[in-house]
Amino acid sequence: MSVSAGKTTALTGIVCVVAAGICFAILDTITKGVVQVVPILMALWVRYLIQAVFTTLALAPRQGASLWRSRSLGLQLLRGALLVVTTLLAYLSLRYIPVGEFTAIVMVTPLTVTVLSVVLLKERVVPLQWLLVVGGFVGTLVIVRPGGHDFGWAVLFPLACMACNSAFQLLTGRLARVDNASTTHFFSGWVGALLLTLALPLIWTTVASPWLWLLMLTMGVLAATGHFLLAQAYQHAPASTLMPYLYCQVGFAVLAGWVAFSHLPDGWTLSGIGLIVACGAGSAWFTARRKSLPVA
Repeated sequence: MSVSAGKTTALTGIVCVVAAGICFAILDTITKGVVQVVPILMALWVRYLIQAVFTTLALAPRQGASLWRSRSLGLQLLRGALLVVTTLLAYLSLRYIPVGEFTAIVMVTPLTVTVLSVVLLKERVVPLQWLLVVGGFVGTLVIVRPGGHDFGWAVLFPLACMACNSAFQLLTGRLARVDNASTTHFFSGWVGALLLTLALPLIWTTVASPWLWLLMLTMGVLAATGHFLLAQAYQHAPASTLMPYLYCQVGFAVLAGWVAFSHLPDGWTLSGIGLIVACGAGSAWFTARRKSLPVA
């Protein structure tokens, strides 16, 4: 591959990541409005069902039966269930927390994964990476500071979401060694859809408004599109190249929250968001640089 072709491929991956960030920011903004009036588990069911159907229609014609053949079915089911819990916590968070603040807190996940990789996987982390991790957590504390806002106990939801998302990411990395990305993506949608369908008789509520149904369907389409764009991005460029651009989603989330709900973070919160973005993107850049250096 020529240098110019490599740059074009990397640019395509970056564009896909930024577009995915826009999808997720709009998804979270719509979700915040919907979960104020629709039962959260019902909104989750619609989202996962649309995502599962969309994924199957997009991937099955090319993958065939190999799409649902996993070498580690137990881990796929566990990962799918963990994703449902993570999304449930995200929806609970968005009921009470502004979109921008929620997104920034969840974006601490890569830094949390760094800590877990040291504790669980015994990976080596240099002092600069520890400094960036501490900076990201300080940014989180600035956002959730006691008495600095009216979030109250609801601030526990995004923190729990971040913790579950970190475990989910570690499990995703484990599955990447045995299953292809399409299979994992397939199970991501269908495990959630089937679990929530089993619970449907207990959670069903009549929603008379066609507008609300349209919004819930849009949530499913945005979720499926965002995950599809991420999958396409990783086919065009390595994670180390794409990771810093994932933090664009925070900016889109703040903008979407301002347009939809007239919410602008205060100065302290903006400082915390900026610190998280800077440390997260810096950590991604440093990790990519370390991988590109020759081994001594």
